[in-house]
Amino acid sequence: MSVASRDYPLELHQLLPALIEQGLITAQAAQNVSAVPCSLHPLERIAAEGPCLESLTQWLAGHVGQPYLRIDPLQIDVATVVPLMSHAFAQRHGILAVAVDAQSVTVASAQPHVSAWEAGLAQVLKRSIKRVVANPRDIQRCINEFYRLAKSVSGADQKMATPGNVELLSLGASDKEPDANDAHIINIVDWLLQYAFAQRASDIHIEPCRDQGRVRFRIDGLLHDVYQFPPQVTKAVVNRLKSLGRMNVAEKRKPQDGRVKTRNPAGVEVELRLSTLPTAFGEKLVMRIFDPQVLLKDFDQLGLSNADQQRWHAMTRQANGIILVTGPTGSGKTSTLYTTLKQLATREVNLCTVEDPIEMVEPAFNQMQVQHNIDLTFASGIRALLRQDPDIIMIGEIRDQETAEMAIQAALTGHLVLSTLHTNDAPSAISRLQELGVAHYLIKATLIGVMAQRLVRVLCTHCKRPAALEDVGGFEAVGCAECRDSGYRGRAGLYEIMRMDPALKSLVTPGADIQALRCGALAQGMSSLRMAGIDKVKAGLTTMTEVLRVTPGDSETNPLFVGP
Repeated sequence: MSVASRDYPLELHQLLPALIEQGLITAQAAQNVSAVPCSLHPLERIAAEGPCLESLTQWLAGHVGQPYLRIDPLQIDVATVVPLMSHAFAQRHGILAVAVDAQSVTVASAQPHVSAWEAGLAQVLKRSIKRVVANPRDIQRCINEFYRLAKSVSGADQKMATPGNVELLSLGASDKEPDANDAHIINIVDWLLQYAFAQRASDIHIEPCRDQGRVRFRIDGLLHDVYQFPPQVTKAVVNRLKSLGRMNVAEKRKPQDGRVKTRNPAGVEVELRLSTLPTAFGEKLVMRIFDPQVLLKDFDQLGLSNADQQRWHAMTRQANGIILVTGPTGSGKTSTLYTTLKQLATREVNLCTVEDPIEMVEPAFNQMQVQHNIDLTFASGIRALLRQDPDIIMIGEIRDQETAEMAIQAALTGHLVLSTLHTNDAPSAISRLQELGVAHYLIKATLIGVMAQRLVRVLCTHCKRPAALEDVGGFEAVGCAECRDSGYRGRAGLYEIMRMDPALKSLVTPGADIQALRCGALAQGMSSLRMAGIDKVKAGLTTMTEVLRVTPGDSETNPLFVGP
């Protein structure tokens, strides 16, 4: 297709012959498209007959000789590019600024032959214009979202600029403050939550800084910058969320916790856990988004191999004793425990939990939340649960001697106890219990087994390619639009399950040798975290780089040791 000297919008009759010739659309489909008058972009009309709109956009870019861009909102500095042109200008010409530097501005358009806007924009911005072709639907959606958000932020910032409102914002006297309930702030918070759901975020970080407040999303274990707010708007957004989470808006000196329930774009109820932290520039707020599908997942979806599932089920079928799940924060311990409890919670058993806080509400469990302000601790909670005729008890975390002793007592009196610890691997749970003051003979008498776990990023199925690795086959990360050029999309678990058989129990002595325990566990069939990771690499699910990133190394018992 030749480019005429004058501007002209795309027309169906210009595109259909080339699409038919290249086999991207049938003659019948082309006839159907032409027969129905419509105000949509030609590519959107053609996509209604079956072809993928993104593929058509990529084809158009190659056809007219312009670069193609798949718009990823997380790769766009919205606060920087939105002021480059007005909403009316962007809407009128169907264009969106997606990047800017000292010399040029990159502008996305779905009308490659319309350039009347270029010269004026270049003159105003004093930069050259780089054009890219992008999906018309994405351009329109981003124009609407970005400018609506910018309008809310600007409106809120202007309102906060008056001395009276600044004073109110600083005092935070009640949850009915104008700043927290201002329409602009409500719009910002609503956008923030819905955008996080759409981007598959697991956490939202709102961080005050000296000049700007920063918003970041954690996606597949890594943080991504999303937006920057003026300081006063950041404070108002935090206040709004604290109010929604039933936290004390006036208290800014102490950390607080709260909870919020909302619905994602699909209409599914989602629960968020809020946590504030006082910093040098104000309150930092983190929201953990709990996946509503966690309670519907089975062990295959969590990533357990068949052998690991058999070992785990053999442990959880025991009538009494302690089972521990270990790993750092964010390693998937909650998902594993809730999936296990969901399967154990039949009508024939009384399953009770004591948590801090309750991660997800499940009607099949009797859940109790720790409340330190009224002296309801893990230990006192367990003591109360033992008078409730429980069969199975889940303790959110064993973090002190009193809780450990109560867990041991519950196991010794005929209950199955599940809990978590923070250790690097399964054998280290033994030494951790001893550090908490649990005698070695009580560990031998009650501990059924320990599962250590990590979450590893899964290779993107759209772009992964075979890799030549020494001794280990598999695939390597490449990067594409589907995975935001990271090469990974989603996460899966790595598991190390140590079942306490008589041979291992004999190694539990005062000041137990953890290395001897590890060697003994490996001899009886335990697969270490790194070995489990290598199995995932061989299966083409992840890469060796990713496995080495998340698993601890050990020169004697773990392959591929990486020294300090």
